[in-house]
Amino acid sequence: MSENVEEMKEVLSTLSTLLPKLIREIVASIFSEEVGREMGKAAGAFYKSLIESGIPEQTAIKMTENYISVFTNFGDLLKKVKIREKSEES
Repeated sequence: MSENVEEMKEVLSTLSTLLPKLIREIVASIFSEEVGREMGKAAGAFYKSLIESGIPEQTAIKMTENYISVFTNFGDLLKKVKIREKSEES
């Protein structure tokens, strides 16, 4: 049992060191200028595809907004994690 506890402590210690760095890198990659450009292109292509498929304009706009919100909501979540991480470091 004691061995398992020590092993768990080691794993948690490693994770506490690696996770903050990983989160910072993910946030930086999501909010880069290049990613923003690519997201814009993807949203434009998505909208264009909907219109070409005969989806009414207002529906296509709403669907495109929802499509973009998936990325922005994920980004917001990561920012909150990053903010919480900084406040815990203080």
